[in-house]
Amino acid sequence: MLRRLRSDQRGLAAVEFALIAPIMILLYCGLAEFTMAMMAERRAAHATSVVADLVAQTSQITGSQVTDVFTVANAIMDPFPTPPLKLRITSVVADVNGVPRVSWSQGDGLSPLVAGAAVTGFPANLLVAGDSVIMADMQYAFTSPLQITLPNVVNFSDTFYLKPRASSSVTLLPG
Repeated sequence: MLRRLRSDQRGLAAVEFALIAPIMILLYCGLAEFTMAMMAERRAAHATSVVADLVAQTSQITGSQVTDVFTVANAIMDPFPTPPLKLRITSVVADVNGVPRVSWSQGDGLSPLVAGAAVTGFPANLLVAGDSVIMADMQYAFTSPLQITLPNVVNFSDTFYLKPRASSSVTLLPG
């Protein structure tokens, strides 16, 4: 009788499937979540570079135009949620000693930097005395819709530096 049970192959595929299926489902969900996180990070980075590029293309910009530029960034994030996207645009000008200082700053979810303050963490030798650059900072908190392999929030951040193209620096006008 035991010999007959041991040689019986019926149901073997069902047992193998029951053992392998949970691992394959977990692997599939993990790849889906990882892919969504990567896409969200790339969209947030692209939105930030577009924001910096739009500001760098002008010689003057108003506060309401900066708000419109932030709206463009939110549109780029679609279909991902936009409330976790935090942005800041800063015009940085090197003083006579070559120290990068904030000329003006506007934020959407991130606090603006204080005008006249030295910029910390700025790349060395990016600016010489009198030079200007537009700095765009981004933070994005990605929450996976599945939360199987990524149960916690994943935070992304990035900074972009672009030279103004229409003039030596971009001026922020009131309004």
